[in-house]
Amino acid sequence: NVLVFFFPFAFTGTCTGEVCAVRDEMPAGSSDTVILGISCDPQYSLKAFAAAENLNYLLLSDFWPHGEVSEKYGVFMPERGMATRGSFIIDKTGVIRWLVVNSPGDARSVNAYIEALATLA
Repeated sequence: NVLVFFFPFAFTGTCTGEVCAVRDEMPAGSSDTVILGISCDPQYSLKAFAAAENLNYLLLSDFWPHGEVSEKYGVFMPERGMATRGSFIIDKTGVIRWLVVNSPGDARSVNAYIEALATLA
C-alpha cells in the first residue's frame, strides 16, 4: 500500500505540522505501507526540509515539469504554482482506495490515514 500526500510548501507552518504528524503518528517501520510526501518545491528544498524535520519517509519534488504529477492527481493549483492538500491511499494492486482533498489552509488528520489503511489489511 502507498500513502501519497501532496502539500503546498516546505518550511511553512501547516505543512510542517502535517509532515511531522505523519512522522510521529503513522506506525513506524510498517513494511505494508510506503509513505510519499509530494510538493512542487525544488528537490534541494525538500532535502533540507526532510533533514530539518528528521523525516523517516520520502519527500518527492514535483518541481519540473512544474506540477505535472499534482495535475494528474487533480490537486495542482496553477494560479498559485502549488498543490493543494490531497491525500491518496493506493492499494497493492495500484487502485486508489481512499482520498481526501482539502484546501491549502486545512490540515488533514493522520487518524484518517490510519483508519483508511486499516480497511486494506
